[in-house]
Amino acid sequence: MKLNEVDVLQWTLAGATGQQLSADQQLLNKRLDYAGGQIIFNDYGVVTVEPTSPGDKDVVYSCAVHGDETAPIEIVRDMIHGIMQGQIKPVQRTLFLIANPAAIAINKRFVEMNMNRLFSGAHRQGDSPEHHRAAAIEGYVTEFFNSAPNGERRRLHYDLHTAIRDSKYEKFAVYPFTHGGPYKKEQLTFLAECGVTTILLNQAPTTTFSYYSVRTHQADAFTVELGKVRPFGENNRHDFAAAETMFTRLICEHDLALPNFDPDRTKIFDVCRTINRTNEKFVLHFPDDVANFTAFAEGDLLATDGDTEYRVEQAGERIIFPNAKVALDQRALLTVIDVPITGLQLV
Repeated sequence: MKLNEVDVLQWTLAGATGQQLSADQQLLNKRLDYAGGQIIFNDYGVVTVEPTSPGDKDVVYSCAVHGDETAPIEIVRDMIHGIMQGQIKPVQRTLFLIANPAAIAINKRFVEMNMNRLFSGAHRQGDSPEHHRAAAIEGYVTEFFNSAPNGERRRLHYDLHTAIRDSKYEKFAVYPFTHGGPYKKEQLTFLAECGVTTILLNQAPTTTFSYYSVRTHQADAFTVELGKVRPFGENNRHDFAAAETMFTRLICEHDLALPNFDPDRTKIFDVCRTINRTNEKFVLHFPDDVANFTAFAEGDLLATDGDTEYRVEQAGERIIFPNAKVALDQRALLTVIDVPITGLQLV
């Protein structure tokens, strides 16, 4: 079997589960030439692309922080295969991360812990497989950004996900806390070209992967929700065509041409409240099939956490990311309100 015929996802899962691979199936630590550079297999699920004459961007595409979110895994796998087979020829340095292969192998969101709560050093507080993998991934991201050529460069990170439930706005992105910094018109336009026209602003530090890249490496980074969780083979890839096209163009063009910023293309939501589960008797008071961004009437009961009730406090309050089964002291629900984009500091 030729090296460029190896399935990178199968190789990643085999390595993560300790399966023995024959010499012609093993990619670990190998370097594969493509027209314009090398693709390097640093670790299982960690693949670096180093063009011979790199452009001015360092791009990270990550997936499978949650192991059952298959559409982003398929997108990343196919981009890597496209490079291996000579169909995609990057000119920008790129790091691909299949973050939690052990969870993919068991078709679960995670093995023991939600990995997207373990970045920015939170991995030091435990000993689960996710704690160790999050620490390793932080190291690979640091190495990637710090090994870039000298000169003015752009750092970009798109952490790709799909949501547990349907959404009133199918594709949306979380814009991590900027610590008072402005929001980027270019990035909002790029996301809109990907079909992601709904943005949720995060107004506090978090332990998510995208926030880690923003705070630690001063990258433009986003958690990008591309649709709903589905099994492998059941994703309608046409639904992701615009995103796949733009992700590929970003790394294959020196100067990505984007249309002028149009504020009417993007809808902005801001976090109103974060509701954590602190009691074993935590209950959401709406059905499991209620979609993200569903609005409730003022006074409606959203959740009870033991004896504590959480009700809608203002007109237009919507729910997002509800999950009554999270671990204690983790977020079980966000409520959000829409805000005018003209009120944001934009550059």
